[in-house]
Amino acid sequence: MDEYSMQLNASRIKVLQAQDDLVNSMKEAAAKELLLVSNNHQSYEKLLKDLIVQSLLRLKEPAVLLRCRKDDLHLVESVLNPAKEEYAEKANAHAPNIVVDNNIFLPPPPAHATAHGPYCSGGVVLASIDGKIVCENTLDARLDVVFRKKLPEVLTFMILPHYSYNIKIFDHLF
Repeated sequence: MDEYSMQLNASRIKVLQAQDDLVNSMKEAAAKELLLVSNNHQSYEKLLKDLIVQSLLRLKEPAVLLRCRKDDLHLVESVLNPAKEEYAEKANAHAPNIVVDNNIFLPPPPAHATAHGPYCSGGVVLASIDGKIVCENTLDARLDVVFRKKLPEVLTFMILPHYSYNIKIFDHLF
């Protein structure tokens, strides 16, 4: 490779690294915002119910095991019956038996913003009783899915303003 090609390649790598850093910082900022979702108990309670119903609709099992954060146990238990009823109505099926796991909980939220290790911002995980089918419906898992699905759009959003700015300048020349 000649020197120009090496410089061009190094430049491309720097741009890709900067894009990756920006996407990661956006995801970290969104993850910090997720931690605030469970602070509003009324809206979080409704969200938990909706997440349970959605998980039940995906699993379509007569009996399921539910795991949540220890902090959320009382909220989850308060929405179980309404969630079962809503599922039964939407699926046109009998209400499932939901066994709440009181021995194993999802990890708690991080103690502080820079904490490392497993944590959970909220939500639920439902599984068939035999554990073969799992529906991870935690806020963190949903954030991961959104970022994977939307990454091309995010990258386009990051790159296009530069191109559209240049196009606007070009348009004004003629």
